[in-house]
Amino acid sequence: MRGYKTTDLGQVVIDPKVVVSYASDVANSTPGIVGMAFIDAKDGIVKLLKREAAFKGIKVVIEDNKVTINYHLIVKFGVNVLSVQQNLLDSVKYKIEHYTGLEVEKVNMYIDGVLYGKKSKGGVM
Repeated sequence: MRGYKTTDLGQVVIDPKVVVSYASDVANSTPGIVGMAFIDAKDGIVKLLKREAAFKGIKVVIEDNKVTINYHLIVKFGVNVLSVQQNLLDSVKYKIEHYTGLEVEKVNMYIDGVLYGKKSKGGVM
């Protein structure tokens, strides 16, 4: 479903892809988050998505101009997950509400993996 804002000059329609774009940008710039995760249904293996495919790790639902965001994430080993969660929540709530005018009702984070070591070109080491 899409979000709607009515102004004096007409109506603005906000596609969920716009919200996903902002949500992806915020997650990729949050310290402690390596990237979005994708669980391969065939073999159940968690994969680190490349930046250009990060939208696959985020699901956005817009109902009555209220946004629910579901993140599937991979975090760095040793980070305080609660701090990462709070940073992501504060940042995404501000950015979505400021740039779209939609209310962020809920942000769910699913930590699907932890990165031990360094990220390589092909994914996780």
